Amino acid sequence: MTTHRKKLIEIALPLEAINKAAAREKSIRHGHPSTLHLWWARRPLAAARAVIFAQMVDDPSEYADVLLSDPQRKREARRALKKRRPSHRAPGGKEAKADGQLAVELDRRSERQALRDMAAQIERERLFSILEDLVRWESTTNEQVLKEAGAEIWQSWRRSCAEHAGHARANELFDRHALPAFHDPFAGGGALPLEAQRLGLEAHASDLNPVAVLINKAMIEIPPKFADREPIRPASQHDQAFFARTWSGTEGLAEDVRNYGRWVRDEAKKRIGHLYPQVEITSELVLERPDLKPYEGRKLNVVAWLWARTVKSPNPAFAEVEVPLAATFMLSTKKGKEAYVEPVVKGQTYRFGVKVGVPPDLDSAKNGTKLSRGSFRCLLSNVPIRYEYIDDEANAGRMSERLLAIVAAGDRSRLYLPPLPEAEATARRANPHWKPDAPSRGTWASNAQGRRYGFRTFGDYFTPRQLVALTTFSALVEEAMERVRRDAKAAGLPDDGMPLRDGGTGATAYAEAVGVYLAFAVDKVADYWSSICTWHNSGEKMRNTFGRQAIPMTWDYTEANPFSSASGNWMAMVDWIWKCVEVLPGTGGGTGAQSDAATQNRSSAKVVSTDPPYYDNIGYADLSDFFYVWLRRTLKPVFPDLFATVAVPKAEELVATPYRHGSKASAESFFLGGMTSALRQLCDQAHPEFPVTIYYAFKQAERKGDTGVSST
Repeated sequence: MTTHRKKLIEIALPLEAINKAAAREKSIRHGHPSTLHLWWARRPLAAARAVIFAQMVDDPSEYADVLLSDPQRKREARRALKKRRPSHRAPGGKEAKADGQLAVELDRRSERQALRDMAAQIERERLFSILEDLVRWESTTNEQVLKEAGAEIWQSWRRSCAEHAGHARANELFDRHALPAFHDPFAGGGALPLEAQRLGLEAHASDLNPVAVLINKAMIEIPPKFADREPIRPASQHDQAFFARTWSGTEGLAEDVRNYGRWVRDEAKKRIGHLYPQVEITSELVLERPDLKPYEGRKLNVVAWLWARTVKSPNPAFAEVEVPLAATFMLSTKKGKEAYVEPVVKGQTYRFGVKVGVPPDLDSAKNGTKLSRGSFRCLLSNVPIRYEYIDDEANAGRMSERLLAIVAAGDRSRLYLPPLPEAEATARRANPHWKPDAPSRGTWASNAQGRRYGFRTFGDYFTPRQLVALTTFSALVEEAMERVRRDAKAAGLPDDGMPLRDGGTGATAYAEAVGVYLAFAVDKVADYWSSICTWHNSGEKMRNTFGRQAIPMTWDYTEANPFSSASGNWMAMVDWIWKCVEVLPGTGGGTGAQSDAATQNRSSAKVVSTDPPYYDNIGYADLSDFFYVWLRRTLKPVFPDLFATVAVPKAEELVATPYRHGSKASAESFFLGGMTSALRQLCDQAHPEFPVTIYYAFKQAERKGDTGVSST
């Protein structure tokens, strides 16, 4: 086959506009795919959209002669050329005749080429203008902008089809009535397949990781199946606005996710609401805290409970006392709203009080029982508590916890209350009947020399009350699916009994589709309902588990209230999800499938753009187990093959992880060999008309050796 036509991406791009749009995306929340489900290295949508567009659209230098055949374009090129350079004079008459003729001919050729280049540049600037509009966040749902970009892709495709009309495989590869499909073999968080679908391509995503596969199914496979349908359960059966409106795209699906998410919340509150009681501001409490006088006699919703882990004191004199490992005693550092925990020590006992204002010893309050060196100190004796001792106690099952404070919802403010005994007793009454038993690589739960601190399974990251909440919500998602199926049939949606995994589009499949998004909500609250979450004392809100691409150890942790209106509540997570679903394309076809990039053949005759793993930068499979255990519990009946294994497959994952391969050298050899095979597969299979685009954003440290400097 002849050399492919050069594409725009091979010549030039409006990088400043793309970078600006990609940077702006970091501040976009509602509607962004990052809010559907956490993934650790998702490409910006702006960059994905720009790259796919530019790898499919011809660079104007490939059709400059066609441009110049248009008199108007030719005049524009001449005018632009005249402005950009001085006029060229012919050689003087004193030169030899032969040399003069040659110079005139060269001049003519130069003029023609200059005109071609100028026409191409003018056209390139027009394409840049389209691209600059295309990458803006607002363009994700702007049909006019997307239509204009799609028209350029089609125009380039038809030129290719015409050029290769006589080729032996023309009927197979160059159908002028159908664009080639797209494939990303390292799909991950799904930004690239999603943007390919948005640009009008049939999108295919594959990944070895089942969590990534499900994310891609939720973004590109499920929405088109149920597009342009009205919801089956309106917020109110008497809502006239509901019946008057037209539901387009994925709006109906999004509305059902929201409504059935609310039903799950309401049912959960009936079953476990007693574990999350309100807190009463009593007259006794007001005596200690006069600032609470306006709330006296009221019952307030709890935002969060703040806990500190404890171990027995290493001082023999206090060996039976569980002392706190508190990284800070500051509850709020917001100016004018300061609050802190004040430990009150009496003999061999202590209690925690809560005060408002700036503490007398600010540094001491900020540090809690943390030492500048050597981990913690015993609150009673000031004896250092070393990390080694804490690790031994935790692994022997002797690490516990103690309530530090309660955060309640005041009138447009946070109220910090002391750790009431009844609040701690209520939490300890929780009795979970199931917990994830998949082994956890416990070294994540520490930044101190690989200690485990008792985290052996993924269930160990959750308190008993958190486990009760998660298992309850997970079970209710299963119940919600059956409820959706019944409601859908009652609303007139046929039920062929065909499940979602087999391509069903009836009531059964629709119920499972809604269930997928609600299962994502369970995953999202798991991120906010673990004992790794912490309190952000300057922002007066909680931090989730994955503040970074790892599971860190936290000493004082935050337990959220699923039924509050603050960070980490159930409906907040459902809201993130339905607002994302609402703006998914819902057009064209798409599939998400599980496969190994090194051996897959899904890329055959497809446009390929991909973002492979970055050497040893992120352990996707290990991290994904945190969510996989909950997805598997909820969705195994829906996707039995996808959730067949107890944990995420790891042996074939293309990352350089020494603990899996025995040594750093073996891990590097595995990564380089596997990545070479995977990229060779792409080169051999990808559609010959388009360049393959590969993202790589991690620079490995260079090393000097006998053969020079190398870098993986």
